Amino acid sequence: MDVVVENLTKSFENQKAVDSISFKAKRGEILGFLGPNGAGKTTTMKIMAGLLTPDFGNITFGDYSIWKQAGKIKSIIGYLPERNPLYDEMNVIDFLFFISKLHNIPKYKITSRVLDMIRLCGLDNDKHKQIGELSKGYRQRVGIAQALIHDPEVVILDEPTTGLDPNQIFGIRKIIKEIGEEKTVILSSHILSEIETTCDQVMIMSNGKIVANGTTSELRRKSDAEYCLKIGIKGGATTNIHEALNDLPGVLHIEIIHKQNFELQCKPDVEIEKSIFNLCQENNWYISELTPVQTRLEDIFRKVTQNE
Repeated sequence: MDVVVENLTKSFENQKAVDSISFKAKRGEILGFLGPNGAGKTTTMKIMAGLLTPDFGNITFGDYSIWKQAGKIKSIIGYLPERNPLYDEMNVIDFLFFISKLHNIPKYKITSRVLDMIRLCGLDNDKHKQIGELSKGYRQRVGIAQALIHDPEVVILDEPTTGLDPNQIFGIRKIIKEIGEEKTVILSSHILSEIETTCDQVMIMSNGKIVANGTTSELRRKSDAEYCLKIGIKGGATTNIHEALNDLPGVLHIEIIHKQNFELQCKPDVEIEKSIFNLCQENNWYISELTPVQTRLEDIFRKVTQNE
């Protein structure tokens, strides 16, 4: 089920938390919201989950509008809030049976749904433990299981990996990717590597606005961040090569990596490779390496959020 957000706006006491944003999330894709704290990610997700009413704009889930079919929409979305609300005194399997009944899942389906979620979320060895005894990573697994128990078409996950160790993050990421093969998944994070690894589409938010969006490859192409090259040059003194490279038009910064290997940061609109070839030809130097370095999502994030 596709989700279309149009001109969504929400203010709190004259402060715009979400400022006229529009985007589309498609079935079978994982869409990631990336942004600093206070960017508007959680507010947007709460509106999508039906917990807040926008001041303006619309969200449609397939053919359903939040203004006309809010009740229906709540039955087709699964939501994991940033602060995962669980009953610590209940054991895992009883909690999932309880949530199933709240969602009015038919009695004959409940057991199979609960067992399916226990399998999907890797909870089989812990299903009889009290939730209060679980680590944070396994509490998140229970939270995801409750968000999926009614087989929603759209899954909204707010900061699902915050505070987890690397092994726990890997486990949650695996679950999210499996979900994303069949459902529309929308998640938020301020962890850049997590968004880059997990998501098909990325939206960067700052001050309530979407300041960049697309796949990570598209964001790199759109970004006018510096172009970076790794280069190795032999046949001359390191100092002479360093000075000559530094004098080339468009070179912003040069760093010696090891002996006669350098990393250059250049303006994106300059044909730096051609200048390097000409320089080496003039000085009888030869190139041992010339490798473009991908612009990091971190660099793009810093640039677009600093401009806001």
